[in-house]
Amino acid sequence: MEDVIVVTGPSTLNGSVTVPGAKNSVLKLMAATLLAQGRSTITNVPNIQDVWIMAELLRRLGCAVDYDADAAEVRIDVPAVPGHQADYDLVRAMRASISVLGPLVARCRRAEVALPGGDAIGSRGLDMHRSGLEAMGTSISIDHGYLIASVPDGLRGARHVLDFPSVGATENIMMAATLARGTTVIDNAAREPEITDIARMLCSMGARISGIGTNTLVIEGVERLAPVTHRVVPDRIVAGTWAFAAAITGGNIEVRNADPRALTVVLDKLAQAGCAVETRQDGFTVKGPSRPEPINVSTLPYPGFPTDLQPFVVALNAVSTGSGMVTENVFEARWGFTSELARLGAVVRLDGHHALIQGVSRLSGAPVEANDIRAGAALVIAGLAAEGTTEVRGVDHIDRGYERFMDSLRGLGANVLRRRS
Repeated sequence: MEDVIVVTGPSTLNGSVTVPGAKNSVLKLMAATLLAQGRSTITNVPNIQDVWIMAELLRRLGCAVDYDADAAEVRIDVPAVPGHQADYDLVRAMRASISVLGPLVARCRRAEVALPGGDAIGSRGLDMHRSGLEAMGTSISIDHGYLIASVPDGLRGARHVLDFPSVGATENIMMAATLARGTTVIDNAAREPEITDIARMLCSMGARISGIGTNTLVIEGVERLAPVTHRVVPDRIVAGTWAFAAAITGGNIEVRNADPRALTVVLDKLAQAGCAVETRQDGFTVKGPSRPEPINVSTLPYPGFPTDLQPFVVALNAVSTGSGMVTENVFEARWGFTSELARLGAVVRLDGHHALIQGVSRLSGAPVEANDIRAGAALVIAGLAAEGTTEVRGVDHIDRGYERFMDSLRGLGANVLRRRS
């Protein structure tokens, strides 16, 4: 038995939604609390499955975690000596669990973290995490499915150039470097807003980080950090999801508690698709055309077009007035969902990391299955643009990244239900 989302289309989405805190930030912020003994409080926390998983992981490391989903707040009491082993049963469910590696090495001088799992969207090796920590004096090996890190004499600052602006590697190295002796420089660092959020929290804890928001981070190590209260930035990927939902269904959606500056490229592309886009300081509104124009998109690290919104571009082009090209430069296996979209009548031709999508006048409902968070949400929205009934399986993926997804859809006028099947 599993949960299935049943979508009856076509349906036009109209109304307003409020964006919660960012999934891709809060999980790392929770890991960062390991760097300081005492109680840290994180607010604007989304009620998603991944937060519950990270809370349990921290409990197993000896922390007392009080997660109040109704108040959107998590309080984490970190002991003087945290545990140092992150178990496989939790790490396999969520790749972000690897973010405890840097803090544990910095605090405990030892860490044993199971090799991670997560979404099936392509290779995301740990080589850059490993090389960055090794440059700081850490000895790392892999044994029985665990990454084992040890630095008996403590971390020392180093200069490290990332081969690619990896978000996860930037985060792990930056967090570890806050308690290292000397100065650490990360060149070709990722620049995502979520990394800026983490860096600002670390600075509130007493870290010394310069270059925040640029591709060169300079971290001067300190002896200790202090617990803090920190508010999570809005989730730009959730905000982008609702923007595309308006474009794909020909609707009109006001997106609240969102920073349009974090979605400049996305909103520009939606304007090219024929949407009317209005921005303000704390949100934006997207009004979709009766049928969108096709757009060409290449995914890139921030500030480029985010890979997490790539499935929605494919879905938009599938109902567009012509042909659009999408190029995936970040995760090579992110095309897996296109075969499911094709079951709805989408015309997609793949060639390496390119996809050519020919728009059709109307999709048709069919059973489909999600294999990652964003693909799941994109399939549901595509179902809203289709004639008849679409059943989406694999909805546990959606639970990992979207707070009250069904409530938000119904509030916008969607005919959706969730049932056991």
